[in-house]
Amino acid sequence: MAAVGRHTIVSGLDIGTSKVTCLVGEINQENHIEITGKGTSPSQGVKKGIVVDIGETVKSIQQAVREAERSSGFKIHSVFVNVTGEHIASINSHGIITLANEAKEITEEDMRRSIEAAKVVSLPADREVIHVIPRGFAVDGQNGIKNPVGMLGMKLEANTHIVTGTVTFLHNLTKCVELAGLEIEENGMVLQPLASSLSVLNDAEKELGIILLDIGGGTTDLAIFRNKHIYHTSVLPVGGYHITNDLAVAFKLSPTEAERIKIEFGHADPSQILEDEAIEVTTLSGVKETISRKAIAEKISPRIEEIFALVKTEMDKAAREFSLAGLILTGGTSLLPGISTVAKQILKLPIRVGYPLPLNGSVNDAIHNPQYSTGVGLLVYAGRNLNSQKVYRKRESFLARMFRNLFKDFF
Repeated sequence: MAAVGRHTIVSGLDIGTSKVTCLVGEINQENHIEITGKGTSPSQGVKKGIVVDIGETVKSIQQAVREAERSSGFKIHSVFVNVTGEHIASINSHGIITLANEAKEITEEDMRRSIEAAKVVSLPADREVIHVIPRGFAVDGQNGIKNPVGMLGMKLEANTHIVTGTVTFLHNLTKCVELAGLEIEENGMVLQPLASSLSVLNDAEKELGIILLDIGGGTTDLAIFRNKHIYHTSVLPVGGYHITNDLAVAFKLSPTEAERIKIEFGHADPSQILEDEAIEVTTLSGVKETISRKAIAEKISPRIEEIFALVKTEMDKAAREFSLAGLILTGGTSLLPGISTVAKQILKLPIRVGYPLPLNGSVNDAIHNPQYSTGVGLLVYAGRNLNSQKVYRKRESFLARMFRNLFKDFF
């Protein structure tokens, strides 16, 4: 983060399988966010949310960051970054502390100690805690307490949701960001569906019980909310890239041509496509061919059904104790025509597509798209964690940058 006058500058870095996005936002004293910069680049070194090529990932990050710096006028030094991949796991835990022999008024420090107690769980040596998210508290056995500060009690229990990741994968992600010349903010690794939830869900949905499904390029990130807190998280190893690959293999297309066909003519429900609709494609051999749009939908449909079958398994496993009010789709693949119909048929839930919340700023219109839900959510997350901010260089004028670059080799 960087302080500029009474504003704080924050940056979110969404490192995905298909693209890297960097967003820059200004947060004022009222915690309102204005998005001032955006940069994107193709992601070449990430597969299923995991870094598989450090050099290519660094290049993608640098390209997105440079573009964001140009559009915002700010030099980016540190970022909040998303975390996803099959290595992500989560558990629900609780911690209990004794307050006093007689009823004592609970303080914020008591809350912190109870949450710390919940973190004491047995983890394999290769796993690292990313988040400890409070889900509610109990005072002397009374559950359902959202904020116990000021209450009287002798025992305080914190119920938490703990998210962990594999140490090597997290360290490789950190290494890529650092090699790109950036720092990750303190507590700046953010679970992708948590970030997305901050930009697309409202409090009423999280209170009633909702599934957030962020369908990215290489993974589908799932989070179930209940009573305004995360109840369950999971990362499914399938996403939009798999649909592209299915089309490329079936019709002998390059990945670029298959992606174009998916975006321009794809549909998740073959029953909604007329038999005589046809399109022209260019095969790998360079030959122009005509294929049925219905045939394209028939190749897409099984993969979409697979995604929602996996979601149903997670839903049945995690939400046996309560009903769900619906499912929110976000991420680039959520824009695929017919996907909401298929989701409703399999999950038997109301469905809506989640767009990032409207914010002020020069690039807001450009990012009002589900594919930017994670990036916007990272900025919202940053705004809620301003207490741990670091202050860096203020925005530089053109002349200041020129003189700094001119004399930097002499110092």
